[in-house]
Amino acid sequence: MANTFKELPLAEITLRKYEKPSAKNERDLVKKFCLSLGLLQPGDSRDIIIDILLILLKSEKPVKSDELREKVIEYRKLMNLPLTGIAHSNIRRQLLRLKNLYLIEKKRDGYRITENTSLKEILLQRIKPILLEQTYNRILEYAETIDKNIRKCAE
Repeated sequence: MANTFKELPLAEITLRKYEKPSAKNERDLVKKFCLSLGLLQPGDSRDIIIDILLILLKSEKPVKSDELREKVIEYRKLMNLPLTGIAHSNIRRQLLRLKNLYLIEKKRDGYRITENTSLKEILLQRIKPILLEQTYNRILEYAETIDKNIRKCAE
């Protein structure tokens, strides 16, 4: 039987470069961070992930998903934002997306920023070596295999 090529990625990351951060309001800063990491699409109105991350960044202790949902609702009302995307299932899905990028972790008593550390440390210690370098190295393997088997290039 022939090998089948699986199109399901083992890991996925989207990177976008924006202008340098300025002293905007905190939600705009978190929004640009989410856009930069591909957690949010440009022009996307489904931006609940911004509020979830913002609340976790401000929280000093882990937050359970139900409590997080309530805080998101309060925050969105305070900011006069539409209450879209606040279903429990969507909150859990967004938490999983943040967890898959190593930005948050689930503990027994709820969700928190990974190891209660800075975002910079998470980027340097987890995202760069685990996601970026490993993904880049795999792409290099594909390039080498293509060069060897299709282009017949010498190494």
